[in-house]
Amino acid sequence: MTTLPASERLGFHLKRAEQALNATKNAVLKPAGVTVAQYAALLHLAENPGISAAALARLCGVTPPTMNTVLKNLQDRGLIERTPHEWHKNVLETRLTGEGRTVMADADARAVRVERALAAEFTDEERDTLVTLLGRCVDLLERERN
Repeated sequence: MTTLPASERLGFHLKRAEQALNATKNAVLKPAGVTVAQYAALLHLAENPGISAAALARLCGVTPPTMNTVLKNLQDRGLIERTPHEWHKNVLETRLTGEGRTVMADADARAVRVERALAAEFTDEERDTLVTLLGRCVDLLERERN
């Protein structure tokens, strides 16, 4: 059996970067009163009013049960409202409330500062290269899964 040290595994480095990004975003979002998962849901709801929970889960990269928990917490806080779809009564449409838009704006400003700081660490060419390389990683991993 061939082994590969963790330091030589690209997946290890990708995971470390993801964990650092999530930990930083959780820290900066805390004063806004939301988690990274809640912020992601609010962000996608702002861009896709009326989206279903299943579609929102796909956009946020979480399972439907996890998204239902996120949405329940947001609804309990009055940040979203869920109403039956006009034709598909078993589908709930989800939208931000006025308070949800306010919290989203605060959280987004905080998250954008993290994204801008991260982007500022790279030249334009390095950012383009990084995005291209990460895209190649995603493409290969999606092919391997199938």
